[in-house]
Amino acid sequence: MGPTRGRPIVLYLNLFGEQRLTAWGADVLSGRSRALELLAYLVLHPGVQIPRLLLAGTFWPESSDSQAQTNLRRELHNLRIGLGAVDCLGTADGAISWLGSAGIRVDAQIFAEQRAQAEDATARGDDQRFLDHAELAVAEYLGELMPGSYADWVLHSRERLAGQCAQLCAQATDGWLNRGQGHRALAMAQRRLDVQPLEEAGYRDLMRVQMSLGEDTAAMYTFHKCAEVLDNELGVAPGRDTQSLIQKMLPRMQPGAQRTSSPRSESADGGPESTGRETETNTLKQLWAETVRGKRSMVVLQGGPGVGKTHLARQLEIHARATGALIARARCVDSGGLIPLAPVAGWLRDRAFAPLLAGLPVELKREVGRLLPGLLGEPQRAEAHAGNRAMVDAWQRYRFFEGLARAMGTAGRPILLILDDLHWCDADTAAWISFLFSGPHASQLLLVATMRTPDAACSPAVAGMLTTLRNAGALGELSLEPLGVEQSAELAARVRGQALTGSQGKLLHAATGGYPLFILEAARAASSSGDLQGTGFHAVLDHRFEQLSPAAKHLAELASAYGREITLDLLSEAADLENHDLVGAVDELWRLGILLPAGNGYDFVHHLVRRAAYEKVTPANRWLLHRRLAQSLELLHSANLDPVAAVLAEQYALGSNPGRALDFALSAGAAASRIYANSTALVNFRTALELISAQPAGRERDERELSTRTAMSSPLTALRGYSAPELLDNLERTAQLAQELGHPKALAASLIGLFAGRYVEGKNPLCHSIGVRALELSQGDADLTGQSHFAVAGGALALGRHQEAIEHFAACYESGQNGYSFILGTRLEIHARAWASHAHWLAGHTDQALRLGSEALTRAAASGHPYTRAVALGYVCLLHQLAGDRAELSLRIAELLKICRRYEIAYYGQWAEIFAGWYAGGSAGITRIHEGISALEAQGALARMPYWRMLLSDALADHGQLDLARTELDAALRQAEELGESCWSPALLRLRERLG
Repeated sequence: MGPTRGRPIVLYLNLFGEQRLTAWGADVLSGRSRALELLAYLVLHPGVQIPRLLLAGTFWPESSDSQAQTNLRRELHNLRIGLGAVDCLGTADGAISWLGSAGIRVDAQIFAEQRAQAEDATARGDDQRFLDHAELAVAEYLGELMPGSYADWVLHSRERLAGQCAQLCAQATDGWLNRGQGHRALAMAQRRLDVQPLEEAGYRDLMRVQMSLGEDTAAMYTFHKCAEVLDNELGVAPGRDTQSLIQKMLPRMQPGAQRTSSPRSESADGGPESTGRETETNTLKQLWAETVRGKRSMVVLQGGPGVGKTHLARQLEIHARATGALIARARCVDSGGLIPLAPVAGWLRDRAFAPLLAGLPVELKREVGRLLPGLLGEPQRAEAHAGNRAMVDAWQRYRFFEGLARAMGTAGRPILLILDDLHWCDADTAAWISFLFSGPHASQLLLVATMRTPDAACSPAVAGMLTTLRNAGALGELSLEPLGVEQSAELAARVRGQALTGSQGKLLHAATGGYPLFILEAARAASSSGDLQGTGFHAVLDHRFEQLSPAAKHLAELASAYGREITLDLLSEAADLENHDLVGAVDELWRLGILLPAGNGYDFVHHLVRRAAYEKVTPANRWLLHRRLAQSLELLHSANLDPVAAVLAEQYALGSNPGRALDFALSAGAAASRIYANSTALVNFRTALELISAQPAGRERDERELSTRTAMSSPLTALRGYSAPELLDNLERTAQLAQELGHPKALAASLIGLFAGRYVEGKNPLCHSIGVRALELSQGDADLTGQSHFAVAGGALALGRHQEAIEHFAACYESGQNGYSFILGTRLEIHARAWASHAHWLAGHTDQALRLGSEALTRAAASGHPYTRAVALGYVCLLHQLAGDRAELSLRIAELLKICRRYEIAYYGQWAEIFAGWYAGGSAGITRIHEGISALEAQGALARMPYWRMLLSDALADHGQLDLARTELDAALRQAEELGESCWSPALLRLRERLG
């Protein structure tokens, strides 16, 4: 029975697209839980009294009867605990049955009930009632039954339910069409293909609906997609009925005309393209078998362009799909218009991930919604301080990455991710891949990436990611070499249908270099000409492009200028063709093997084909293509330009419109900052600076540069640290521009940023004077005044002017400004209290110091801001070390280590390592202090270095290494004098006296 009105639902059992029993949004049972599978079995056999002996034998067939029944009793006990007070199971005479309950909602049960109602409506001739119940039933079917489970009873039920859902979709499609509701029919036809993507009749139904709505371009795309899927998965072409349907729309086509095979076409048994790759194919299958058993790894397929990397990955995709895998593809783009984390978004937009994303906890769903706002129904919020918040929210990058990784980790079945052209991967995607493999986010995961060698060197970010995975033992590398003469001849023979002579084989190999892509193109060209002479790859492409009609040639040029997957809407808008001309031209490009369906649009069969097409465009015409693409893209996305801002900047720049390119480069940088893609944000901001530098000198140019550099500072700080040379150079230039343009607030803000950088560098007299100047400029602005007091106080404390520091710290935390410092990245009043505790301690105010330290910790814990909490803990650790309170210090070190490791907070993480080393003592502790100091020095962070060296000296002395201790202490005294950091001098001299 279904839920009863007025009685609350306590539990939710979801079996379509996932396996999960939840209560109030939290998992009760999930994944491959045997108790959950037992509940599912009962649900799928409603009203049937199932003997316990039969259940035991079904679930534990290899165990003895007594052991199987023991196992059954255990799992029934676990199941009843999970169900709690919800009474939905019946027991009688040694049998168990599903009774249902108002307290539990079961998607499979509701599907069955609504389907039964739909069938009853059909029998009674009530068409509207049928449609109502059919839609309700289909709405419950969010994916295949119990993904990841392969028991015979699951497979049988999965096939039956998928067929029932597809049948409902087909009937509802006809029903809505008959009622003149074409768009509702369209939704049902598309849903049918989601359920059974290999069913050719589903493609025909969708084409029929699209044609009835006048959407000829969409119908053509559906036909092309159908042909690709059937070819790739089953090795067959669309049948006569499907061909006849498309011919009604394209009367110019010759009856029975077949498409020229593309370099990517392949058959279910591997096809001719697998010739010579048997060893590599078997290696990948072995890796996939390990993945199914629970391994998580990445493999990179390396080789030159055209050597068959993508095809080999697709062969694994076909193999993995047969095992019930969740599969998603993405590719990186060789383009200046970087869209941050585009490959990750591409994977997660796959429909198979939809139920997994929907099941994420609310806080993680909100993080994923930053990348996929439309998919999760979370609107992307444009913040007034989006760029500035990069430093404040730097810690939250971890939570954002965790949300994306958790989506991968809840599949309950093996996952295959494919990433083409890794060598063009953006730095933020590379960072996320490292994160994905760094923790327990997903098992049963294989990431297969293709990467060109040796001519395309990958970026430092990609190289670093590969090194990290290689060192962790999670990376496999498979190099593909060109085929030999015999293998090349065999591949060509399988395409042509006839063997090659020895001289023909040698000629072919000489012309193609043994690269499968080139061999296939040459062999297919020779199949029509009958001659292998002069059939090099570029000659074949030249001949193919010469065959194109003017409309098709224009579309190929537009697609090549776009440089990535292009939608039909954009092609239509930019080409300005009549609908029937557009349809014919795209179909022509598809039939000649130039374009293929990809994602929601089309892409070239290979980047070499795209490059060849673009090279045929004259320089004089290229800027026109780019400008038309930019204008069309802006028009199509006028409601929300952020997702395409980077592409618009690129296209406008190539289209000789630097003004619009600048506007969109800045928008792209801000949009990237909102999803913590700081590397991509900086790429866009640097692009903006290049465009600004080309503008005529004058106030307008300087104003644009000032705003751009101001926006750059926060992601630079988050990515590189306070003392990074690039950041400090940017802040110096920002201050110069603000001074020249007469913007005192902008100047004060840049000076506060410079204070932080120079302080971390250890330039204490300079940072104090910077703080004083910022305070003079910030009068009247409460927010900047508080931060300026903070800067003056920090500089004064380093110089040993304790009372001055105390007064300015108090002015900061007593000002009532409780917000975040967008420059420093912390809750300022908490940061100020924590640092003021040092000033009071060094001034001899013990009680005030301990009180302020305690207040800072309490407020930091309540703030919900991990970075501020890490800062407070770091300062309080230092306070307790000075006070000699080892018990309290031990507690705070543990907290600081935990939070810095979780959120990858490097600077204060090194503080924690040094404190931990001092606390532990001995040789291991000394080594730990050394490593922490070295890490700080590598960052250029010399602030407090005399203090850190004092701790090292103290630890060496306690370990009996007095000579080394004195040497280290002398170095600390010299450094304190060099840096002007005299606040530590009394403590250093006391230790010197103790050491003798």
